[in-house]
Amino acid sequence: MRKMTTRRKLAIASWDNCSEASIYGKMTLDMSKTLSYIEELREKTQEKITITHIVGKAVGMALKAAPGLNGRILWGKYIPFDEVSICFLVALEDGGDLAKVKVENIDQKSLSEVASELRSGSKRLRKGEDDEFEKSKPLLKLLPTWIIRRLVWLTGWLTGSLGISVPALGLERFPFGAGVITSVGMLGLDEGYAPFTPFCRNPILITIGAIKERPCVEDGQIVAKPQLTMTATLDHRYIDGFEVAKLTKIAKKCIEEPWSMEEGNE
Repeated sequence: MRKMTTRRKLAIASWDNCSEASIYGKMTLDMSKTLSYIEELREKTQEKITITHIVGKAVGMALKAAPGLNGRILWGKYIPFDEVSICFLVALEDGGDLAKVKVENIDQKSLSEVASELRSGSKRLRKGEDDEFEKSKPLLKLLPTWIIRRLVWLTGWLTGSLGISVPALGLERFPFGAGVITSVGMLGLDEGYAPFTPFCRNPILITIGAIKERPCVEDGQIVAKPQLTMTATLDHRYIDGFEVAKLTKIAKKCIEEPWSMEEGNE
């Protein structure tokens, strides 16, 4: 029998039958100006800025302006966060494990700062130098899934709802921030939807698809443009249609006109 990976054990322990109030949505974005701006920033900053960094900060800006998603639910009440933090997923061991890098105050950081922080965090994880992540691995490898299910629920509630750190297990307070971002484009998928992970206890998940040339209509003519499909899974307990529309409008503008996010960071 093939050995079960830590990531698979955690997945089995986390999910049961789906009963969450999930909202799913997607939007297709014109990347023509965005890709050009990325090249300009790379040359200017010598930092390998990617669409992931653009989307991450754009979501942070949107959460700042539409704060109904930037918070937590505790004892049946919504409690807003004091800052905007976004979590980026990082694949390890050729997909055998999954970790995260949280960028705090992402709305206040430049794109080059976001890229630098994510790069250094990913590097630590892949080299086994992230102390918090390494503390959690031995316990997950040893325990059966039925115990892990209860453990991750408890630690998720303590850290994600109460905001208590658990240093012995390598867990920080609010470890996943308000939102999680992952890329499915690198897997060759045009689009995909991420499921809520119960122990993360955050209200929004964003997936970034592949950028591809697609036909679109411009001034009455069919032209090919690089386009990105971005999808979102949202928790309906946090947000209604009005705020979703506001969130979408801000994120779309920030991604298609990323220079607008850099004002004040020059």
